[in-house]
Amino acid sequence: MKFEKSIKLKDLAKHLECEFEGDPELEVTGINEIHVVEKGDITFVDHPKYYEMALKCPASVVIIDRKVEKPDDKNLIFSDDPFTKFKQIIVERTSFAPATKSISDTAKIGKGTIIQPGVFIGENVTVGENCILHANSVIYQDTTIGNNVIIHSNTTIGADAFYLKRRIEAYEKFPSCGRVIIHNDVEIGAGSTIDKGITGDTVIGEGTKLDNQVHVGHDTVIGKHCIIAAQVGISGIVKIEDFALIWGQAGIDRNLTIGKGAIVLAQSGVGKSLEDGKTYFGSPAGEAREKMKEVFIVKRIQEILDRLDKLEKDK
Repeated sequence: MKFEKSIKLKDLAKHLECEFEGDPELEVTGINEIHVVEKGDITFVDHPKYYEMALKCPASVVIIDRKVEKPDDKNLIFSDDPFTKFKQIIVERTSFAPATKSISDTAKIGKGTIIQPGVFIGENVTVGENCILHANSVIYQDTTIGNNVIIHSNTTIGADAFYLKRRIEAYEKFPSCGRVIIHNDVEIGAGSTIDKGITGDTVIGEGTKLDNQVHVGHDTVIGKHCIIAAQVGISGIVKIEDFALIWGQAGIDRNLTIGKGAIVLAQSGVGKSLEDGKTYFGSPAGEAREKMKEVFIVKRIQEILDRLDKLEKDK
């Protein structure tokens, strides 16, 4: 998320009531989650496991919970609770206005687009030309939809990211301020859900088709002309490259890449990134031929044990 107006590092640190180290005159231009940061952004880290990643990421400012040696290209803000400070910055720069009508006055609807009864379209939504939004689909604020897009009934686009901070007493919700961007010629099946980015964008590429009841997590970027079958669950921060094909009920863990033209067979559980152009199966998913061999061997285990038992008895 980019700020409407940049703020100097010294002023931001003072507002947060935190010490800082770095260039006091640095102009901070945005705030982003660590996976989508750019130069000028501020991000946060509150676990030693991710210190190195945060200190090497493109962000110009890092809110961190421990005094560490400052890299030359970084500016640091120190806080006992970086999550809360990061959240504060977002909350102060975002707002939620309750809807007063089904289609917001700020929404822009393109020529030839058909909107069926019961559709909700929120603030600052853009819908392109020749689209069809079927009954009871819901488009949250700030969503951008291209031309020739079909969205089937009871689909929700732009719901909050499933992003929580574990506290001793409970889980704390993190506010989502990202968007969903849907490119031209996309079709999204009935009952599907596409979450907005935490601070960046969730993207559905041109020509991609989603079946019914597909879930796409926050900040996931799906490439062009992908096919995703019913009941597939895609976690946050996943990159699915062009022409990938994911069959029904497959599950994909967070922060992975599915290579160009890769095929994930039904009910597979993907726990690591997959290479281009290969077919995968199983849980954990592996190359389909090898996994099929494993299944065949497992099926024969009892037969092999029986043969060994017979040989032992015949001695």
